[in-house]
Amino acid sequence: MDGTEAHMSDLLFGGFIMLGAALILVLLFRKFGIGAVLGYLIAGIMIGPQGFGLISEGETILEFSEIGIILLLFLVGLELAPARLMRLRKAIFGLGLSQVAFCGLALFLLIMATTNFTFGAAIALGLPLALSSTAQVLPMLQSSGRLNTPTGEKAFSILLFQDLSIIPLLTIVAALSRAPAEPGELSGWLTAVLGVLAIGGLILAGRYVLQPALELIGKIAERELFIVAGLVAVFGSAALMELIGLSPALGAFIAGVMLANSPYRHELEADIDPFRSLLLGLFFLAVGMMLDIDVITENTAFVFGAAMALVATKIIIIFCLGKLFGMDTLPALGMGMLLSQGGEFGFVLFAEAEKALLIQPEASSLFGAVITVSMATTPLLMLIVERFNVARTEGDVDLDDPSQAGQASAIVVGHGRFGQTVAQMLSGANIPVTIIDIKPQQIGVSQKFGRKVFYGDGTRVDLLRGAGADQCSAIVFCMDGKELNSEKLEMIKMSFPEAKLFVRAYDRVHLLEVKKAGLDGVKREVFESAIHLARQTMTAIDVDESLIDEVDREFRQLDCDRLEAQRAAGDMLAGKHLGFGITVSNKGGD
Repeated sequence: MDGTEAHMSDLLFGGFIMLGAALILVLLFRKFGIGAVLGYLIAGIMIGPQGFGLISEGETILEFSEIGIILLLFLVGLELAPARLMRLRKAIFGLGLSQVAFCGLALFLLIMATTNFTFGAAIALGLPLALSSTAQVLPMLQSSGRLNTPTGEKAFSILLFQDLSIIPLLTIVAALSRAPAEPGELSGWLTAVLGVLAIGGLILAGRYVLQPALELIGKIAERELFIVAGLVAVFGSAALMELIGLSPALGAFIAGVMLANSPYRHELEADIDPFRSLLLGLFFLAVGMMLDIDVITENTAFVFGAAMALVATKIIIIFCLGKLFGMDTLPALGMGMLLSQGGEFGFVLFAEAEKALLIQPEASSLFGAVITVSMATTPLLMLIVERFNVARTEGDVDLDDPSQAGQASAIVVGHGRFGQTVAQMLSGANIPVTIIDIKPQQIGVSQKFGRKVFYGDGTRVDLLRGAGADQCSAIVFCMDGKELNSEKLEMIKMSFPEAKLFVRAYDRVHLLEVKKAGLDGVKREVFESAIHLARQTMTAIDVDESLIDEVDREFRQLDCDRLEAQRAAGDMLAGKHLGFGITVSNKGGD
């Protein structure tokens, strides 16, 4: 057997060992309700050099599996259109900044007070410990359906600011460095400036390069090219950030935000998510393999004591900040427990501090072990959260995924004042209905009245497929607002050709937009009720019934003719001469 064949054999054997160990441990831990992350960590310890010694390339696997974090941040970015980011800006730059600053300061002071580390070393160790594990927390929020809840959004805002804070933290480490500068190495401040310029450049590239490219691919109608274009954006953005010394995950997040308004983001998400899950599992396997058992056994009291102090300090500070920012007591405590661990970027910052001669390799290994032990506490803390409903307020509800619904003949998306009527009438005709809504508060209200509503974004193709859309007869979109457009509807129609599509249109402009998708039915939300109220008014003031019917009929016909003129001309002012009874507004009415 030559070297190439031997290498391939080792690679296949290593893959078999890692995946097999993960499969067994994760299944076991899931069975007892402990969580997958701790199963991956224990599996890594068992097969790593400190365990049975079956796998020894922990660092290589860790570097490779960090792609999972990159893909995770990309998928999160896909869920965050710029408008939603603007809505979260106070939580990101208020709560997030406060968490990093106060936790970093408290942990720095704790290290200074309890150890013999120098001032620079205490900063290089304390500030990174303020960061939490994005790779651990976000999947927990997503799998529990709480990412879009008020508590989930605040936790996400903190995690996002933590990723942004990599820039100033690297700058601080570089400013404190005692190592001689390498030729051509960028200063910390220059790196920060380049980071801001890179973010701006990526946003411009997304608008003026990536979006037109996706539109061109859409005309070609090759699904694989959408995935390729998305991955090009992900790895290109991540590589740019890595090149200037910043977090590649931040670049991937920006790539996701660039595609958040794309009609093809749902297919991208469905295709990439399995790779993200597998690579994140490998990441935690690698963390377990790299855990230095000798360091823990030689400093057992310190490692476990420091890990417990880290967890307790962050719980207390995040709880207090949550209360300060208006959260109820139990959700604030739950958020503190969720974000109490050290994070994967701590390993990166410790390595930079080691290069800067601020800490010794032994200190890096020691505090790396502290982070790993703190990560292992999170699944246990989450068991407490679920056991005692710590993360819930009185208004919180069970947010079940639509994939748990049985097969129905119709799917109703949106269960507000409009969707409730549609769903009840369909149910009254003995038609099995699956109801989906993205607002937890609305789901809670519906549950009080005995109506089962599943949580999720009902415009996502993968979510609709999980809800049984490929076998249902009709999908009725009853959401408020204008978010649903013809591109999304065309993608849904292409994915579920057997299902008839019906849409609630917000106004006249929205109706013209969604009709481009060739729907089976569309109705403006206030059109019929306004006509009915006008009829009641005329009846009350003794207008002849035959005249009322004539006005009703003529108004509907003129409105239909006007809509057709506007559709054909692509101009809301077209057909204004068809206005009935009054001069047509330049705004086009409803």
